[in-house]
Amino acid sequence: MKRLDKLTTENLSAWVQLAKIQAKQGRVCDRIPQLALADSGWFAVHICCKSGKTINFGDIACVFPLMSVIKTFSLLYLLEHFGAETVFGWVGVEPSDAPFNSLEQLVSDRGHPRNPMINSGAITLSDKLPGKDAHQRTFLFCQWLNQLAGCQLRLDEVMLASVRLTRSAANEAIANYLAEAGYLENLETALDTYEQICCISGRVEDLVLLGKLLAFDNGCISPQNRRIVNAVMLTCGLYEASAEFAVRVGLPMKSGIGGGLVAIVLGEGVIACYSPGLDNIGNPIVAIAFVEALAQELQLSIFG
Repeated sequence: MKRLDKLTTENLSAWVQLAKIQAKQGRVCDRIPQLALADSGWFAVHICCKSGKTINFGDIACVFPLMSVIKTFSLLYLLEHFGAETVFGWVGVEPSDAPFNSLEQLVSDRGHPRNPMINSGAITLSDKLPGKDAHQRTFLFCQWLNQLAGCQLRLDEVMLASVRLTRSAANEAIANYLAEAGYLENLETALDTYEQICCISGRVEDLVLLGKLLAFDNGCISPQNRRIVNAVMLTCGLYEASAEFAVRVGLPMKSGIGGGLVAIVLGEGVIACYSPGLDNIGNPIVAIAFVEALAQELQLSIFG
């Protein structure tokens, strides 16, 4: 029997309660007014096993913006459309020990984005999405994900308006530097596309369905591209904490400041969580504590 298949609602509930002890340490992102409305005590988890068994718990009806979790899937989308050689001409795959919105990192790298999981890399890839403008790019990308994964993601227009109202000065500075270095064809379209795809929203169930694209061979995604995305998630998906959690958890994971977290248990299943309270790096604190406890108890690490 697979390790993830052994889960029951009872032991899931116990691990959730243990993880939620840390909730008071987390802070909801308040830079974006609409995100600030979330309650740091909310928590949802949805787990899907290869056998078809699913188990969920908590505030599973919550709809939240994927924010940086979407970076995983924009990378996958572009790899499928253009191939690895082209995509990695645009961005690197090296981990960063600087914050996800660091201009200093980009300057030290002479304008070449360090990896696709930080803002400089994701803004660069947003510039390359197929479509004539930001709206069409977001629509085509969201449609591709929904058709391929069977999820029901949608662009949250209210969240997007809130993001636009408080556009990140750090992201504008990054985009300007990328444009000067020749990595963006259209600065405004790139930023607009980036902001729109970050506001693609869904529930933990939708996030699990997306994760299945990376967890199993489904005939839709190239096995090579699946391997690449999982490797980049493992080394870069939790920003400067990625190496620490590669050791402590040993699963490819990607977080977002909206509170989403997806963890890939290769060949076995997917764990998707939502907990809007963040640590000082920008990772959802209860979600990571929960996945860490689960991974250690069930020995889920890809390193055995």
